[in-house]
Amino acid sequence: MDQFNMPGFIVLILFYGSYLCKQILLKRRGIYTNRLGRGNKPARTFKIETSLKLSTFSMAAVQILSLFVIKEGSLILPQPAIRFAGISIAFLGTGVFITAMACMKTSWRAGVDTTQKTILIKSGIYHISRNPAFLGFDLFYIGFVLAFSNPLQIIFTLLCVVILHLQILEEERFLPAVFGLAYEEYKKATPRYFLF
Repeated sequence: MDQFNMPGFIVLILFYGSYLCKQILLKRRGIYTNRLGRGNKPARTFKIETSLKLSTFSMAAVQILSLFVIKEGSLILPQPAIRFAGISIAFLGTGVFITAMACMKTSWRAGVDTTQKTILIKSGIYHISRNPAFLGFDLFYIGFVLAFSNPLQIIFTLLCVVILHLQILEEERFLPAVFGLAYEEYKKATPRYFLF
């Protein structure tokens, strides 16, 4: 075990643990948050959401392998400064993700869902980014791949970042029908990620 494995393990527990805790807390209130690939939705949406679900679950497995199985000698970027920056970015992404979930309160959902009533959140971190949870995922994944830059981790990071972006585009097609002009105005005033 090298010096980056323990902080890598901690950030994994924080990221995935916060996601699971949010799901459990909302489920106790009768709110089912994981709507990825579920329900009656267009085939394109179903494919993107199913791909997202499979890729993110696979990514978690790859991250665990990167921590405990794949050796440090297989890293493409073994420099300690890059690895430290990666761990820092992963923690930043986790913080952004947790903040986004907290701001969404009971409107938190993963995937397009027409069966549950939610409200459009525009305050807090959603005032500076329309998709801070996805931004948190991206930062977490990019940070982790910098800290543990084995080929498998790189491939899955690229795959997940692309599929997350496709999911954002899919949700942007769905949200105007739900929130109407309010979403269109929000979309014009607030960047998709952070600066763009």
